[in-house]
Amino acid sequence: MAATGGVALLMASCWAAAVLAAAASLNTSPVRFRAGYMLLFGGDNLARSPNGRSVRLRLDARTGSGFVSKSAYHHGYFSASIKLPDDHTAGVVVAFYLSNGDVFPHNHDEVDFELLGNRHGHEWRVQTNVYGNGSTTRGREERYLLPFDPTLRRHAYSISWTPTAIVFYIDKKPIREVVRVPSMGGDFPSKPMSVYATIWDGSSWATDGGRYKVDYPHAPFVAEFSDFVLGGCPVGHGKLVGGGRRRSSESAGCDVAVMTAEFAVMTPAKRAAMRRFRRRNVLYTVCHDLHRYNGTVFPECDDADGTARGDFHKWGESKRVSPSRRGYTKQQEGHVDVEDAAGGRPSTWPVGSLRAD
Repeated sequence: MAATGGVALLMASCWAAAVLAAAASLNTSPVRFRAGYMLLFGGDNLARSPNGRSVRLRLDARTGSGFVSKSAYHHGYFSASIKLPDDHTAGVVVAFYLSNGDVFPHNHDEVDFELLGNRHGHEWRVQTNVYGNGSTTRGREERYLLPFDPTLRRHAYSISWTPTAIVFYIDKKPIREVVRVPSMGGDFPSKPMSVYATIWDGSSWATDGGRYKVDYPHAPFVAEFSDFVLGGCPVGHGKLVGGGRRRSSESAGCDVAVMTAEFAVMTPAKRAAMRRFRRRNVLYTVCHDLHRYNGTVFPECDDADGTARGDFHKWGESKRVSPSRRGYTKQQEGHVDVEDAAGGRPSTWPVGSLRAD
């Protein structure tokens, strides 16, 4: 019995040591570009700063550009500060996201920030997507206005991904939480993913359902990235083939470290800030789209997040928030609240291309 107790104590000590080691290695400080990332495509359109702490991606008539993390990760906190191109940017898409589509082309996972350009004088939009196990036909998309001009300076876009929840942050304020519930099944991203950043031509859908294309006489379109944070549980790419990584006390300890980190804990203050953002800025949510999904209920949706059913039309678009009723100017950043209904109409395009009037 004493021997058994000694073994249990030793195992507990080893587990505690693994958790502490993982917590110590969970570094959320910014890294230099070359330390964490490598070119994905469009090498001529990627320019690094002399100190290696920022990168410019350019879209022109020849190609866009992008970069990808050198490691894949199984949970963590990933962030980049981004300054978007201004003037006429219709059709331009700037994305910061997690994906494993290169390894699992038929059942990939993906967690996205997609920043969608617009016509001159119209606002950029941001869209978040969550796909698990190839669930692109059940895309969990949302779209928002931004309460600031994203072309004036850099703003931080961050993703917290744990075994139990995904939280999207802008400037360290949560804007969306997707909690894993059993009835989601494989729709919750669960396989290791790499971190990507790209700029590309989304003329077919990004602005007014493809009505407004990228206007290349306005090119080049340049997006600036900096403050690269890769605070996750790294996985060698070779271990991804065949369904995921091997579990170990070290990897499990990293999950514990991730789940107890500040970025993963939704405090009452964070939830209140998220509700305020969502009431003021959500243009579309899949949670209230009865038209596209024929009444399908997404189990993780919760009116308590600030998006009450009565504030949305049956096609998922907000009655309260409208681009024609609120916004920022070049001279002033900030909220312009809409307290009464702004109206709306059905969208005839897929959710990935909602109207941008």
